[in-house]
Amino acid sequence: MNTISYHYDPQKIKTGILHIGVGNFHRAHQQFYTNKLLEFEDQQQWGICGVCLLPSDEKIINDLKAQNLDYTLTVCGRNETNQVYKIGSLNELIWGIEDPEAVKEKIADSNVKIITLTITEGGYNLDKETGKFLLADKKIQEDLRNTENPSTVFGFIAEGLSRRKMRNNGGVTILSCDNLQHNGNTSKQAFTEFIQAWDKDLAEWVKNHVTFPNSMVDRITPSTTSEDITRLNSSSGIADLAPVYCEDFIQWVIEDDFIAGRPEWERVGVEFTDDVTAFENMKLSLLNASHTLLSYPSFLMGYRKVDQAMENQNLKKFVRDFMDIDITPFVPVPKNTNLEEYKKTLLERFSNQSVSDQVARLCFDGISKFPVYITPNLDKMIKADADLTRLAFLIAAYRHYLKYKKDDKGNSYEVSEPWLTPDDEQLILSVEPLDFLELSSFKSTGLRSSDKFVKLYARFADEIKNQGTSPVLQSILNKLP
Repeated sequence: MNTISYHYDPQKIKTGILHIGVGNFHRAHQQFYTNKLLEFEDQQQWGICGVCLLPSDEKIINDLKAQNLDYTLTVCGRNETNQVYKIGSLNELIWGIEDPEAVKEKIADSNVKIITLTITEGGYNLDKETGKFLLADKKIQEDLRNTENPSTVFGFIAEGLSRRKMRNNGGVTILSCDNLQHNGNTSKQAFTEFIQAWDKDLAEWVKNHVTFPNSMVDRITPSTTSEDITRLNSSSGIADLAPVYCEDFIQWVIEDDFIAGRPEWERVGVEFTDDVTAFENMKLSLLNASHTLLSYPSFLMGYRKVDQAMENQNLKKFVRDFMDIDITPFVPVPKNTNLEEYKKTLLERFSNQSVSDQVARLCFDGISKFPVYITPNLDKMIKADADLTRLAFLIAAYRHYLKYKKDDKGNSYEVSEPWLTPDDEQLILSVEPLDFLELSSFKSTGLRSSDKFVKLYARFADEIKNQGTSPVLQSILNKLP
């Protein structure tokens, strides 16, 4: 397979962007766009310095540094034709565990005009019920007491901005690339509340020198297993320690609010707008919510790959009905968007055998995903007295997944929920299914106050336990028109 390599001189690339969280999605999305943009000589001041802050990041740091930060990205086509790209836009890489001073200095660097983030939905440290920043968190309190040696993303950015202010190095844009509705507003709230507690003078400076545009990102990017590395390298003919693969679809819509300038990403397909609301509502409510809807039922049925789950016609109809009946009536469509074509494309993307995304990845961190992808629309459905069958079944399946840790075939599995609270864990252990509706993800929705929802949910929780997930799904589809 031919590899498309970059044609710019890496030695001429300067760092203009600092990115925190150098995971697979970032390397398949923002790096992909930026790698293409750096082909333009007048845009070569926008190289990316990657920053990793976790002990678990050691392997990716070592792997990327061993190959001069270059890596391969395999874009998997729905027509089963793949294309390999060599990515060179990551021109610096810092591990905060090893060199925290370098991270703070890079944030303060006047050449850095944008700080981008992929720190996951739960990484913004907001209370799921009130939306307030959790100042009482142990790590946050440690950073507030020991400002010169932070460990959290908030502490690092606060200290870096403090140095930036002191040196008159100008403003900067903080751009979230996480799957959150109004992710710029979310990051603004989290960082400004932390900085207000850190240094009130710095908080005043931030008001006038830092912008937080909202953005909508989209590209399905699975995690990469050791088997994937062997497969990808065999196909590309390149010995890459850190390859990434993704689908062929890609989208990035950003509010054009960059206080210190920005790359001309629109040259390579990024869309800039005054308001991303319609785009993010459509994407979060259709793609991400459908992924969540599919995840727990299909995992409990024994599926471990998304494309294989989509071969099950009951699951496929379940997802399509959700899109058509539960989402479409409540989600405004952006101008010039063909909604039917968008939904058709989503089903094709989910079924892409070349990507073969992991169901476990979709199940990861559900406690953070439900408030973002599911409950906003569920609130609207309850108020509209809409059919709640599919979402009651989903939440019953989520409880079963967390509580029993065995699928319909008797296979045991590990649950990965990094943001569960001790109270959440006690509610999961409860023998009373309705206690689960008090989980931190659902508290603000008040699901227990909807008799219609409670009756459906309680019935499905009992039926999944006694009959298994697949027969319950079949009974739902038999009863629905």
